[in-house]
Amino acid sequence: MPKIRRLPDTLVNRIAAGEVVERPSSALKELVENAIDAGASRIAIKLVEGGLTSLEVTDDGCGMTAEEMSLALERHATSKLSDDAIELVSTLGFRGEALPSIASVARFTIESRPATAEQGWRRVVDHGVTIAEGPAALPPGTRVRVEHLFGKVPARRKFLRTPRSEYAACLDVVRRLAMARPEIAIVLDHGERRILNVQGGEGLGHRVAQIIARELKDNGVAVDLERGAMRLTGLAGLPTYNRGIADHQYLFVNGRPVKDRLLTGAVRGAYADMLARDRHAVLALFLELPPEDVDVNVHPAKTEVRFRDPQAVRGFIVSGLRQALATGDRRSAQAPDAAAMGRWQTEPARDEPSAAMRSIFEGRDWSAPARHVSESRAAWSGADTDVLAQPHGRAVEGETLGPDEDYPLGIARGQVANTYIVAEAKDGLVLVDQHAAHERLVLERLRQAGAEEAVARNQALLIPEVVELDETSCDRLEEAADVLAEHGLAIERFGPSAMLVRSLPHAIARTDPEKLLRDIDDDLALNGEALLLGEKLDLVLATMACHGSVRAGRVLRVDEMNALLREMERTPRSGQCNHGRPTWVKLSMDDVEKLFGRH
Repeated sequence: MPKIRRLPDTLVNRIAAGEVVERPSSALKELVENAIDAGASRIAIKLVEGGLTSLEVTDDGCGMTAEEMSLALERHATSKLSDDAIELVSTLGFRGEALPSIASVARFTIESRPATAEQGWRRVVDHGVTIAEGPAALPPGTRVRVEHLFGKVPARRKFLRTPRSEYAACLDVVRRLAMARPEIAIVLDHGERRILNVQGGEGLGHRVAQIIARELKDNGVAVDLERGAMRLTGLAGLPTYNRGIADHQYLFVNGRPVKDRLLTGAVRGAYADMLARDRHAVLALFLELPPEDVDVNVHPAKTEVRFRDPQAVRGFIVSGLRQALATGDRRSAQAPDAAAMGRWQTEPARDEPSAAMRSIFEGRDWSAPARHVSESRAAWSGADTDVLAQPHGRAVEGETLGPDEDYPLGIARGQVANTYIVAEAKDGLVLVDQHAAHERLVLERLRQAGAEEAVARNQALLIPEVVELDETSCDRLEEAADVLAEHGLAIERFGPSAMLVRSLPHAIARTDPEKLLRDIDDDLALNGEALLLGEKLDLVLATMACHGSVRAGRVLRVDEMNALLREMERTPRSGQCNHGRPTWVKLSMDDVEKLFGRH
């Protein structure tokens, strides 16, 4: 058997680089984080071919002397930890592995100059071997260039993707770090193109909206909540402003971008009854808590974290998001669909009236008094003026907006296709999907009046059912038994690998107990908290609301339409239906006038 030997430093660094540096974006992340920790107020980034050919990061931070630079290129040498308290990390970097790992798998050039030094120092390392060093002329700060990543490690180089894919990964890294530090100016160039240029000193909301999407500022709500030592801030998109994939969810813990299952599960739980299953929220959330309550030393890439009290963190995020979204109760994403707006048909302009138009206007005595408006309306709507909902959007007698009646959703004026309510507000024209709106109203009414009772009441099984599971699953379910009992699900341990189900929540009394317990166990294993049962109850209530709401195609009276509008103005989350679609849209009077060429 071969003898145990100590590996050479160059090989040790390459092995470490396998965990720290997976692709150009990994190296870029480490370099930008170092610049942030160095106190930089401006960071300039340059990429060539997505970082495959080269990437460069320049900052105006504290800089390093020649001796500090030499030490920084040794493994586990860092200025981030002043003592051995690794559980109190407050900087982005702390392991001291990034620079030697990158230098061991690329041509690495570092130049740095402290503010107090007259000149800087330069050092070049080619795949772990120092090939040059000496004085360098540069302003105070640090400049690092990484060229030909994995150039001498073909086994790793062949797994890199195309320049376009690598560029997309680098851009995502820069966007996340730029959101985390709105006080820092960041510039990103890719080849000859300026991709990102954000100025320092911007507010958090402005920086987030500028990077994710500018329309998020108008279609989102600010999040700012404190509970004990925890604080949650950020910008959360309205449920109606969503995406088909979850690539626009940015999560930060103590200023560190993370990708954590607990946090993504909390976001999913907060939007559970406001989004369809295949849609995802758009948001940026910043969680701050004492360093001792979170472990960032989970993986060398530092993108995973562990919380001391994960259930408290998840509950805080869910309640904080729901509380913030409640401030936008009646709002929905109001950006009109450009294609839909473009399909509004207009009569082509004519130089002179057509023959048909001349026959109408010729011989008309314009000095004669006009008929009363109500007579004209009666001619359109027929004798039954109480029924607002006439086919094909007929106009009918309606209310008027008085000086003291500023209704956000306006007064009903008609019904189109027996599906959409047309209302007039002081600032525009409102269209309401009557079924989607009433579906949300019924769901909220069920929750307020009967949801608590429906959850609390349980249906005792005549014969308790035994569900066989593996021992680990039984342990998880037994630990969550008290929480499940609060929702009406009574279970207890029945031997080492089985659970006994004694009662089910009344609202899902016909559910298969075995399938229910397996689904809850999967949710516990994934998220650490039994939220799936609550989501199932929400789904039941949503189904009941759908069946009990006004259907599309039903003719509504004037008072019914206006009652629906007034109820929407008073009901939480009425801006979106139970599937995340908008319940109403508004066309401002300016847009209406533009359709007719008045502006």
